[in-house]
Amino acid sequence: MMPSPLPLPPMQLGDHVLEWGTRTFVMGIINTTPDSFSGDGLAGSVEAAVAQAERMIREGADILDVGGESTRPGAEPVPEDEELRRTAPVVAAMSRLGVPVSIDTRRAAVADAALSAGASLINDVTALSEEPDMVSVALRHEAGICLMHMRGEPRTMQDAPEYDDVVRGVADYLRQRAEVLADAGIPYQRMLVDPGIGFGKTLDHNLDLMNNLDVIRERCKLPVLVGPSRKSFIGRVLDLPVEQRIFGTAAAVAVAVARGADVVRVHDVAEIAQTARLADAIVRR
Repeated sequence: MMPSPLPLPPMQLGDHVLEWGTRTFVMGIINTTPDSFSGDGLAGSVEAAVAQAERMIREGADILDVGGESTRPGAEPVPEDEELRRTAPVVAAMSRLGVPVSIDTRRAAVADAALSAGASLINDVTALSEEPDMVSVALRHEAGICLMHMRGEPRTMQDAPEYDDVVRGVADYLRQRAEVLADAGIPYQRMLVDPGIGFGKTLDHNLDLMNNLDVIRERCKLPVLVGPSRKSFIGRVLDLPVEQRIFGTAAAVAVAVARGADVVRVHDVAEIAQTARLADAIVRR
């Protein structure tokens, strides 16, 4: 049985309230890119995105995360106007489906457009550090924010990453970013942290982080989102291509729940929602 998790105040996302510690929430990934690493990109089709979102909600998604720029290792940046074209109409259509919508972006203009269209959470791989205007956007919309750890940038993040202590280093960075944003006026109860599995980490780094999510949660004193879905560390351990990593993802999610994760970000909602629900029944007693 996992240790009793640190009690945390709930997060308000628009009309929705996430009560941390009651269960693990499932975030479904909606990629509007043509070049997603997982092969599920929708290339900006609003109709296809809505159909996928509706299916994910039926399968158990609590949150939908819309992204218009691939951040896989080696990915090149997408022009801002193209990212806007891919995401804003999709967010507007999905905001009527009855679950919170997140915008996965590191650009203030894209976040602003998505929040205006009905999103309520900014999921930023740079932890709101790349564009200073992102903070004012989050404040103006009273948005939730997810702060992720990434070493370098997508084009270079896997170039021999090194850490003295990956768990402590990631946790300290996320806590420092949270403190900076709190000083800027964003309340802690509107923050999540994400250790950034696969973003500037080796196989061992990823395994260490997955096994110490409770340490990160305790050090940051914030809810933890983790995204192991179909990631390369699963492929390396199991020697499987991306399309055959559902069971590996389920195993990673079960461990994440046991280690106190609050949100899991996944592609395969039906399978992972069941995994999380059973893991919750075992460990949240």
